This record gives sequence, structure tokens and C-alpha cells, in this order.
Amino acid sequence: MNAGAGTAIVLFTRDLRVHDNPALHAACAEAERVVPLFVHDEAILAGPMAVPNRLRFLADSLADLRRGLRAAGGDLLIRRGDPAAAVAELAGRTGARALHLAEDHSAHALRRLEALRRLSLRVTTAPGLTVVPPGHLTPAKRDHYQVFTPYWRAWRAASPRPVLPPPARITLPDGLDPGPLPDPVTDASPGLMPGGEEHGRRRLREWVSHGLHDYARERDVLAHDGTSRLSAHLRFGTLSPREVLRFTAADEAFARQLAWRDFHYQVAAAFPDLAWRDYRPRPRTVRDDPRALEAWENAATGLPIVDAALRQLHHEGFMHNRARMITASFLTQALHLDWRHGYRHFRRWLADGDIPNNAANWQRLAGTGNDPRPRPLSPLRQAARFDPDGAYVRRWLPELQALEGAAVHRPWQAPPELRRTLDYPPPLLDLGP
Repeated sequence: MNAGAGTAIVLFTRDLRVHDNPALHAACAEAERVVPLFVHDEAILAGPMAVPNRLRFLADSLADLRRGLRAAGGDLLIRRGDPAAAVAELAGRTGARALHLAEDHSAHALRRLEALRRLSLRVTTAPGLTVVPPGHLTPAKRDHYQVFTPYWRAWRAASPRPVLPPPARITLPDGLDPGPLPDPVTDASPGLMPGGEEHGRRRLREWVSHGLHDYARERDVLAHDGTSRLSAHLRFGTLSPREVLRFTAADEAFARQLAWRDFHYQVAAAFPDLAWRDYRPRPRTVRDDPRALEAWENAATGLPIVDAALRQLHHEGFMHNRARMITASFLTQALHLDWRHGYRHFRRWLADGDIPNNAANWQRLAGTGNDPRPRPLSPLRQAARFDPDGAYVRRWLPELQALEGAAVHRPWQAPPELRRTLDYPPPLLDLGP
């Protein structure tokens, strides 16, 4: 820490951690006193992204971040309202001359940054939301990569920034009211994982020790917990994607998933309409069928693999990645409903739901995204391959327990006397033999 260098404010946004936090690290390196700040932005709280599962995960993460900062001698100041107004008030109170925050490229983040730069402060943005920041890798004569494979080659060849240690000591100016933590969120999914850096780091350690070595083989098996379940921690920045890569870089299959995340972020930075406009407009059949949409949203399609996935989403605020692909393909390619309906439903429930990954993956499965050769997925073939004994479906659809083995995927083929005992709807579509 550079004694005598005055006071700096760190505005936490989606980097709710003390480990490998470039904005926090830079503030502590240059200033004698540091004011860590989080602002409950009214513009976000009034919008569609403020849903119970993410608010609960955020509340957990803020409480954990406050503990981490206090352990280093500091604290987390929590305010509500407009971020620029909160920063201006604290700068006036503390004499701060500098502001540090994580780089972000969403439309809202860019408007927030513009407002912050109108203040009488030196504003510095730092990387941290991705392994490779959007715009750092570009093909010749284009502002972003449109196809993943060449991006992956460039991403693997890039030299990532070093992982930074947590601050040893944070000195907070005297006389500042930390402000209250948010009220408990009581209407979140009952199986939602806890948020916070401590939980995220524990999950990372356990998964690297006991799950990573089987990832390439087990990641698509629906009944196994073969994925990292780190997505919500990456979305809120309770884990650093750069640090996650340091622990997992030797596993190419998992490193590709981090690269996919970065790929989607650079697409969204270049195409900010990703959540509501087709990235690659193509001729396609789109129906308006409120009954089919309601059945899909309520896990009542009559197709067990789809309904089980949506039950998992509603219970955990999470869905297995393979199940996301199956449900998205069924909605867009089989029911021919607009991908935006699915995007909004996932946005409502996913703890990890953010615009770049949620919208890009929905567009990819709908055939309007970055994949130049979209391929519809057969839900029955996917079920036979990735849930061959029906264990995933039986876990989430106990009403089908009477069906044995793979028969659980085709309840409409059960003997009539058994079918009449199942409290389960007929399929929306004729799915054939």
C-alpha cells in the first residue's frame, strides 16, 4: 500500500470476491485508505434481472464479501439508489480522488460507467469478468469472432493475466456507516445453492479434487453430478474465471467451457441486442401457441426428459447443461416457439442467468445464433443416450416411478391399465414409436 496516496473507492459490481480481484488489488496498491462499496442499483432492481434466485444468491454473496473484507481490516459499504450518486456522496465525505471498478460491456454497465466518468474522479476499469476480456482477441477486419472454433484457437494461445492475491490489509476511512445487508429472500427455489466466495472456493476445491478428472466422460450424463456447478459463482464474480482456469487448464474439455463463456461475452459486447434480436436471421417457422408455452413452462409437456429438466430448474435455480440444450431444442425446433420465450423463462429461474450466456445459448439452439450449422436435437435420442436407465427422470418426476428402466422416457407406450394410473399428461406432440 502506498502510504500518503489518499483515498480510493472500489465499486463492486459483478466481482464479489477478495481473491484475484484486479479492481480491489489496484486500489489497495495505490491508496492509503480504501472504501469498498456495493450499490443496489435501482435500475437493476426494477428490471427483469432482479428475480428471487439471483437476489438470494446476491444477498449471500454480499454477506460473505463483507466478512472477507472485515477479515482484512476493512468493510463493505452497502448503499441503495444510483451508483454515481452513491460514489459522489462518498467521495465528498472521504476526499477520495480515484474510483476502481471491474470492466463490463453490457449496455447498462456502459451507461453506468459514462455517469461515473462525469464525476470529479479518476476512474479506472480493470479486467476480471472473463479470462480474456471482450475485444482483446479479434480476427482480421472484424470486431469479434463469430464462430467458436477459431476463437478457441486464439483463446488457447493467449497469455492470461496473472492471478492476484487478496489484500493483506485494508484501511477504511473513519466514521463511515457500512449500511445494512439486504433483507433475506424467502421465495427463492428451495434447492438453490448458497452464494458467496467461501462457498464458491470450497466447491471449486472439492470439484477439482473429485470431479474434474471425470469431466470429459461424465459431463453429459444427466443423473450424475458431473459438472462443476460453478456457473452462478462465475456470474456473480464470487469466483474469478482466471483463477478457475489456473486450477483446470490441464483439462481441455473444461477449459473449452470457460472459452465458450468468454466467446459469448465478446459476441454480446459487439452485438448488444443479443437478448431480443436474432444474431443470424434465418427463415424459420415460428408459431404462437400459448397453450404449448404454458405446458413447457410448467413442466407439463408430457415428454419426461423435458419436464424433468424444468422441474430441476424450478427446484434448484439450476439446470444441467445437457438438459438446457434438450429443453431449448424442444421449445424452438419441435414446438416451433420463439426462443425469446425460453430465454425469459430461464432468466426468471437461473441463478447463473446472464444475458451473454443465456441469450447466446438460446439463439444457438434456435438456429439464429453463432453456430453456422444448427442441428435440432431429438429429445428421445438424447434421453436414450444421456439418461439410459431413466434415473434423472425418476429423480424429478416421481409420478413415473412405476415405469422401469428406459420405459420412463415413453410413458405413452405403457400398457393402458398402467398408463391410467400415472398422474402425468399426454405428450404435446406425436413423438412416434
